[in-house]
Amino acid sequence: MTSPGATIIENCAVATVDDAGTEYDSGHVVVEEGRIVAVGEGRAPESYAGARRMDGEGCLATPGLVNCHHHLYQWATRGLAQQATLFEWLEDLYPAWAGLDPEIQRAAARAGLLALLTSGCSTTTDHHYVFPRDGGDLLAVEVEAARELGVRFHPCRGSMDLGRSDGGLPPDEVTEDRDAILAASDDAISRFHDPSPGSMLRVALAPCSPFSVTRGLMSETADLARSRGVRLHTHLAETADEEAFCREVYGVRPVQYLEDLGWLGDDVWLAHCIHLDDQEVSRFGHTGTGVAHCPSSNARLGAGIAPVAGLVDAGAPVGLGVDGSASNESGELAPEMRQALLFARLAGGPRAMTARQALSLATIHGARCLGREGEIGSLEPGKLADVALWRLGGPDYAGIADPVAALVFGPARPVEHLLVDGEPVVQDGRPTMADPDEVARDSLAASRSIRGKWERMA
Repeated sequence: MTSPGATIIENCAVATVDDAGTEYDSGHVVVEEGRIVAVGEGRAPESYAGARRMDGEGCLATPGLVNCHHHLYQWATRGLAQQATLFEWLEDLYPAWAGLDPEIQRAAARAGLLALLTSGCSTTTDHHYVFPRDGGDLLAVEVEAARELGVRFHPCRGSMDLGRSDGGLPPDEVTEDRDAILAASDDAISRFHDPSPGSMLRVALAPCSPFSVTRGLMSETADLARSRGVRLHTHLAETADEEAFCREVYGVRPVQYLEDLGWLGDDVWLAHCIHLDDQEVSRFGHTGTGVAHCPSSNARLGAGIAPVAGLVDAGAPVGLGVDGSASNESGELAPEMRQALLFARLAGGPRAMTARQALSLATIHGARCLGREGEIGSLEPGKLADVALWRLGGPDYAGIADPVAALVFGPARPVEHLLVDGEPVVQDGRPTMADPDEVARDSLAASRSIRGKWERMA
């Protein structure tokens, strides 16, 4: 057997994140035609004589990371409302987001996606729920940006129809009519959703939150998503303010509100889920409802610590999310593994989470949240060739004998190499599909543009 089209990564530590937790101190991963065809100990067989070989000495190979929650457009409004609670932060920034246009959206999406790729993220979602009147086709803009940069993309067509005049939090100018939302959601699925095996692009439907969406839109969106075979996503139980809102307006806690609308299930994943009681944690496990844990954003806004260990023990998939760049200005996914581990231990002691469990949140758990555990999230033959190679040499990591612990506990560094669908999107720590300097210039211009619009409106 010869495989001239194959790529071999060898002479590296390998953490497969498979069900058995298989690891190799020195192993190999063989990739061919966009799929992993072999993973094992030592060097790859010489029968792959024609393959391209990558020497991974001093590196750790893991699955590409999976980001389960983001708001890419927020890259243009980083660093604002620095001491605000969630509701204060939203009220400050909604008027700025009303100035979104395709140029700002493209620059913000490219910058956010670049930060994800260079932090080892091969698959990402994006929850886009702000569609200003006459703002252009913003979802199409970010879909094209993801295609250009080579990331596996799960955009969520978000929505808000409960404006301030009707008792919601957002100003009316950033909300949409319910019928228009449902039509646009259906259109987004028709235009962008690719359900085929190995897909690079899948769509979910994602009304924003209990305090910005009507009960009717939540219910009708669930019906539409299930009739079209796509997943559901929203924010839930992020703050005590949200719980107070749900009790006052709906007469129940946020989880009960969603359950009454048919929004718990294995086709749903929810962002944050900080303020859950034990019974609610159990319901998530029983129904297979996923959670996107966003530790840095939750800390930045002082929202609290999600009960991640309890959710995992209950059987719920818990992936990681960077959340929007205006509440997590770094926008990098790899550091969220360390944050998740530290938060779990703050809440439950040093045995609450291990380094390997943190890695699993960022990989196979994230894949489960997105319904793709059969294709991504672990290094196993037959799965898609989304592979991250992390260099763990030099003084920063010297003496950390366990490579997984070095990755999770150690200092954050750009991924050395990242393959998506077998194609290199990061090489030697630099993206292959975009010029970082150009992305930075465009991002700065977009930030200045949206802030200028905001100031003129004030």
